[in-house]
Amino acid sequence: MSSPRPPVTFTAALMALLLAASASPLPAAPPTAQQKRVDDAIVRALKSLAKDQEPSGSWRIRSYGESTASTSLAVMAFLAAGHVPGEGPYGKRLERAIDWVLDHQQPIDTTRGKETVMLVARRSHGPMYSHGISTLMLAEVAGMLKKDRAKRCRETLEKAVRLIVKSQNVPKRDHHAGGWRYQASSRDSDLSVTGWQLLALRAARNIGCDVPKHNIDRAVEYVKKCQSRFGSGFGYQPGGGPTATRTGTGILCLEVCGKHKSPEVMAAADYLLKRPLHSRESYFFYGVYYCSVGMFKVGGKHWTATRDHINRTLLASQRSDGSWYGWGGERRYGETYCTAMAVLALAVEYRYLPIYQR
Repeated sequence: MSSPRPPVTFTAALMALLLAASASPLPAAPPTAQQKRVDDAIVRALKSLAKDQEPSGSWRIRSYGESTASTSLAVMAFLAAGHVPGEGPYGKRLERAIDWVLDHQQPIDTTRGKETVMLVARRSHGPMYSHGISTLMLAEVAGMLKKDRAKRCRETLEKAVRLIVKSQNVPKRDHHAGGWRYQASSRDSDLSVTGWQLLALRAARNIGCDVPKHNIDRAVEYVKKCQSRFGSGFGYQPGGGPTATRTGTGILCLEVCGKHKSPEVMAAADYLLKRPLHSRESYFFYGVYYCSVGMFKVGGKHWTATRDHINRTLLASQRSDGSWYGWGGERRYGETYCTAMAVLALAVEYRYLPIYQR
């Protein structure tokens, strides 16, 4: 059995990078006061998430009950902080959570060689959200699992990816072509659902899953159509007005698909510098994830300004028990969703999740 991993902090991650980069390693620079606060906030948040895990291994969305989406977001939050299944203080919890997601797959097509499954605990008005998030989690964790669990994860991931591809291929009008919407059979698209499916496809393709390149290319073209006609931020659907949250989504989608610092990305990044995400944004915690990871990939002044702004906002709003809680539309999702998204944003510079790699 592997020995438990020590608690992971920004300082430890920085030292690891220095050791890897130099044959004669230099000591890491002392962490700043804000880095220490971020490390502490993540540790407290993970303790809060662990406390809220259900005996089944799942996590709940306040208004919906046990959910593959909330469970997968919580798992990715632990992974982003350097914890892995089967090791350390949260190893068994992570294994139970992953098993719970793998146990909640609904067959959509049982044709041999074309099997597809939807990763949902129960159908809602938008099951593709849960499916995309859960597929992304399985792609991120697949290389960390062992033996039978690894085999089952990979087999499920392949079926989940096939459903995303099949859903994208549903005939749609030109301005919706290439994207995804709430249902696997939807004939329209939006940037929000599309973001999760595209991240899932890229993560799966990166580990060798069968994802046709033209499906990625078509998704990229849909994302570009959601950019403001003035060439700045991104909207919910083509022709819609831009918001910070959707702009972060558009940036990350294009960056993970290799459009690094493209004209579309840089125009959107400039938009976010002028109109940064604020705490009263209607989907603030959704935005902190996409804006943080997207701008981290852009780098430079766009990243440092975004990081400092979002970190200050999150550190000031963390509750005494280590959790975060949203307002407006996000209130109905509860603490697990908000806390997991906050950790995923704060931990981006640790670079433990493959999706965080530049």
